[in-house]
Amino acid sequence: MNDIPLSMLFGILAIMLALSAFFSGSETALMTLNRYRLKHLVKLNHFGAAKAHHLLQRPDRLIGLILLCNNLANTFAASITTVIAIRLFPGEESAIAISAIVLTLSMLIVSEVSPKTLAAIKPEMLAFPSAWIYTTPLLKLLYPVVWFINLFVSLLLRLFRVDLKKHRQETLNTDELKSIIAAAENLMPSRYQNMLLGILNLESASVEDIMTPRHEIVGIDLDEPVADIIPKIYNSPHTRLPVYKKSIDRVIGFLHIRKVLMHCGHPGFDKQDIIGLLSKPVFIPESTPVHTQMLRFKNEKICIGMVVDEYGDVQGLVTLDDLLQEIVGELITDENIAVRKQSDGSYLVDASITLRELNRITQWELPTEGPKTLNGLIIEFMETIPEPGTRINLHGYALEILKRDKNAVKLVRFLTSN
Repeated sequence: MNDIPLSMLFGILAIMLALSAFFSGSETALMTLNRYRLKHLVKLNHFGAAKAHHLLQRPDRLIGLILLCNNLANTFAASITTVIAIRLFPGEESAIAISAIVLTLSMLIVSEVSPKTLAAIKPEMLAFPSAWIYTTPLLKLLYPVVWFINLFVSLLLRLFRVDLKKHRQETLNTDELKSIIAAAENLMPSRYQNMLLGILNLESASVEDIMTPRHEIVGIDLDEPVADIIPKIYNSPHTRLPVYKKSIDRVIGFLHIRKVLMHCGHPGFDKQDIIGLLSKPVFIPESTPVHTQMLRFKNEKICIGMVVDEYGDVQGLVTLDDLLQEIVGELITDENIAVRKQSDGSYLVDASITLRELNRITQWELPTEGPKTLNGLIIEFMETIPEPGTRINLHGYALEILKRDKNAVKLVRFLTSN
């Protein structure tokens, strides 16, 4: 190389540093591409995306190709730097060491950190053009060398029980998909975001989690006089009511309010008229998954059922509206809102609210495996019914008891949240 001018040597060195920067940056860009956006672009016939997707099907081959080229460029740059140092400072042994330090710093700044940072921020800008270069000339030209290198790599990885042939495509589990949807605040309205999360949560919810509890069921007791039953029919806020005798455990059917209203004013209206209008009662095991019950409601064309435990005792009532609310939230806005955010950032919460609904509204993570309501969770935690003014830290959430009665907590204030 003594015949090569120094200017040309510096030019070759600059080219080697540029090639090293290209290989380093393209490696980071290709490996940090969003795989799901990449698949979307492939469906749109984006040619660069198709090339990149093809390369990423064999990451071992791609990495082998990039590192082979990068090491060649770096090694050649080191050799050129040594020649330049000897030519510039003949007889100075320290010149080679100094040149090595200067080259290392130059490569870190120019060929490593800068291109990799840019590639990490804007991977598509470098990944798609580089995919063309790797697929067409380089891979075809260097394939025998890459194949030979990967042969030894695969043998080495087998010692660690890693089989490259069983490489699986990137997949998402439910929790990861929830995290992606939760992070997509700027891409969709919050109501759609909550609907998607509600659909994903159907898998883990049972009818017990969303049912109207037994003590809140509004129904008609046929053992009552007709004169007491008729006002209940007229004033009912519900479309359908369970009809029973003496106890809610003895449900004999469901009454459609619209069907019975036209008969209530007729002379001689009695309990037999009510019985004649009843539909067959439906009983649902409390452990039935929400998505399973939704399919049953659809297939059997029903929209209400009684939830029973393993002994057949009624534990609550569930409707099609309850199931739909798991996806779309409350269908009707009620003036008596169960969760009210205060100006100081605290929350006033009706303790009868279900934990699933509270978590949905506030994006908290209170446990739902045990008690189904906030009142139940507080009582389980305290092992008693706390007095008003009591402050506790409930699974990381500070709250104060505001109201209670003999049997339950009624109103609480959440002071802070996780």
